[in-house]
Amino acid sequence: MTLTLVGCAAERDPNVYTIMNSGTDEPYHSWDQEVMDACGDRAGVEVHQLSVPADQLVPKALRMASSDSLPDVISLDGSDLPQFAEAGGLVPLERLGLPTDGLTESALAFGSYEGVYYGAARSVNSIGLFYDADLLEREGIEPPATWEELREAAAALTEGDRYGLAISALATEDGVYQFLPWLWSNGGDERELDSPASVEALEYVVSLVEEGSVSPSVVNWTQADANDQFIAGNAAMMVNGPWQMPVLREHPERAWAVAEIPVPAAGDTSVAPIGGEAYTVPVNAADPGREQVAAELVACLTTPEAQLDWSTKGSNVPLDPWAAERYREEVPELSPFVDQVSTARSRTEHVGTEWNTYSQAIGTALQAALTGRASPQDAMERAQEQVESQTGGRS
Repeated sequence: MTLTLVGCAAERDPNVYTIMNSGTDEPYHSWDQEVMDACGDRAGVEVHQLSVPADQLVPKALRMASSDSLPDVISLDGSDLPQFAEAGGLVPLERLGLPTDGLTESALAFGSYEGVYYGAARSVNSIGLFYDADLLEREGIEPPATWEELREAAAALTEGDRYGLAISALATEDGVYQFLPWLWSNGGDERELDSPASVEALEYVVSLVEEGSVSPSVVNWTQADANDQFIAGNAAMMVNGPWQMPVLREHPERAWAVAEIPVPAAGDTSVAPIGGEAYTVPVNAADPGREQVAAELVACLTTPEAQLDWSTKGSNVPLDPWAAERYREEVPELSPFVDQVSTARSRTEHVGTEWNTYSQAIGTALQAALTGRASPQDAMERAQEQVESQTGGRS
């Protein structure tokens, strides 16, 4: 992708700044405007919110770039940030006075590309293991922490129309996002999909289906579908994210709790993907002075207090250490996500703008193995070949 700034842009009002995001839904849009108004007052400017559907944000930003009319701030999904940074379309935030020395490793990695910090996150998310707390207590089963414990618990909780575990295993990002904890926690790597550790991760997921603890229909389930199965009582546990909270709260009859994604063996670190959006400042060649004010807005939107407020409202997780500890106290049911996020990593951390190529290969392998079209070994070897053919070799 190339960001080309051409044409003659309309003159901008020096006192009006625009922030582009994907916050089209209520109450998120109104919540956003409230904090943007407060940050605008603090910076002495008026802030307009330009909200577009998530799948349209990048195309719209590219069109705006071609006419030199990009907004002053863009809230980019973490997986989209690298392509804008690589194209030279974003200003490094440290250059604009936003320090990185107080950031956690996760926060820095999430907003960086090739070691340069471009995006400040207000909140992030990951995935964890939701479970039916009443059912596990009744059956005398502790929340599983290892792969073997999960295997045993899922088998014991499978009965009648109820499966032990629900996941999403689509070939799309839904399924890939859910597969990554098994891959990464086992020492696997998207850059070495045919490694023993990577193959073993896929073998584990396939075994749960073959043993009857996970429905074979998961190859067709989105993450929302997995949540629906859990709510309906058709699954005792599920892998999912905090974004399911609005739906879960509509069903108080389900007494659920969350744990970190189980690891291969006791003592291992649970490594899951980190998701969310980061505020970035596009290059403004015509008026670099606006970049500085834009950075002030970004700094205001991502203070520890702002992170805590937004995360508490939106069921996400703050990255700032102080805010994260306060979040544990205020939203205890989601506190395991604080630990999960602390060890999580960005999907683009190692492969940058080529993530989509790796994601497609992983998704294809997942489907092939779960439907019996290929063994996990063959599926992952083909995935590695697919990646190498498209990227020109191993990363």
